[in-house]
Amino acid sequence: MLEINIPEVVAEVTVAFQRYEVALNANDVAVLDELFWKSPLTLRYGMGENLYGYDQIAAFRSARSPAGLARTISGTLITTYGRDMATANTMFERETVPGKIGRQSQTWMRTDQGWRVVSAHVSLIAKPA
Repeated sequence: MLEINIPEVVAEVTVAFQRYEVALNANDVAVLDELFWKSPLTLRYGMGENLYGYDQIAAFRSARSPAGLARTISGTLITTYGRDMATANTMFERETVPGKIGRQSQTWMRTDQGWRVVSAHVSLIAKPA
């Protein structure tokens, strides 16, 4: 039977997720690239881009402006499925996007190199009244 939220696995994914968040706010492209699975099967749907494969994701990150990336997150939910798969979902706000709430979903997989994002989706909605 598949075990959900094994405490030590949740802790591992939480550390990886927090490392990702720090790197995102600092625009640490090297760490962001490291934390995505280096595979043509990796994907990231962003605010205005659909990126298929690690190479497209890395190219996007290296070309993106570092301005306005800082954000505050809330409502983070990390769920693990067994010892090798997890999801991390969070909401975020950026001062550069007033009146909007961002949503981010990531699927993480344990690899020989550690936890890596294999799929990500980012979107914005109007901030609820």
